[in-house]
Amino acid sequence: MLSYRHSFHAGNHADVLKHIVQMLIIENLTQKEKGFYYLDTHSGVGRYRLFSDEAEKTAEYKEGIARLWEQTDLPAEVQRYINLIKKVNYGGKELRYYAGSPLIAALMLREQDRALLTELHPADFPLLRNNFKEYQNINTKRDNGFQQIKATLPPKERRGLVLIDPPYELKEDYDLVVQAIAEGYKRFATGIYAIWYPVVLRQQIKRMVRNLQDTNIRKILQIELAVRPDSDQRGMTASGMIVINPPWQLESQMKSVLPYLVKTLVPEGTGSWSVNWITPE
Repeated sequence: MLSYRHSFHAGNHADVLKHIVQMLIIENLTQKEKGFYYLDTHSGVGRYRLFSDEAEKTAEYKEGIARLWEQTDLPAEVQRYINLIKKVNYGGKELRYYAGSPLIAALMLREQDRALLTELHPADFPLLRNNFKEYQNINTKRDNGFQQIKATLPPKERRGLVLIDPPYELKEDYDLVVQAIAEGYKRFATGIYAIWYPVVLRQQIKRMVRNLQDTNIRKILQIELAVRPDSDQRGMTASGMIVINPPWQLESQMKSVLPYLVKTLVPEGTGSWSVNWITPE
């Protein structure tokens, strides 16, 4: 039962948060000459047309990337993210395409780095494979990304980032994420793990955080951007990134970026942000 397709949501406020955090982590990994491994467990197609029927149907990007696109006062970190999205738009003035996490990684990887992109959706996988066939150091696989955490860790490089962002259509996804982290950490305790999550019902996130605490893994940072206060109505009010073994600068970088994002993405004034340690060192 795979109905979720990211094309309906590409470039929304949750993507902005996810991809800025992803970019900052990869920037940190590229500071060392030695190569690293990047695993994207739920890749989607990797690149999205914002004028497609799906994107226009919800037009979520208009309250996300589009609100940053024309700004002239961007913080340095946000400017670097916008520069990546500009590359996908051939440096053009017009915002027509959006990069998913696989493409953001592809734009940042060096020759010595490698990536595995997995996607299970039968319609999305061929598009993903096609979008990355030119890249020598990137493999694509039609598979359940959670399985690849077991299958490919630890990587031979002994450095890397695992990005986990399932659709959370099924309640079990919240538990599968925690299981995947526990499995991955056993095999590769020095790796960086970044989990994206939506806030639809706050209780689910609280439970996931408690379950992560129960793994006894140290150094877990939680970063969140809300566009509306928590609610028991339908719909996502916020999203977040939980990062295990975050680069040391990430906490301060996000504390400087998030106030700007809240002000710019949520001009109505209903937004908020937080950066907390779930478990410190």
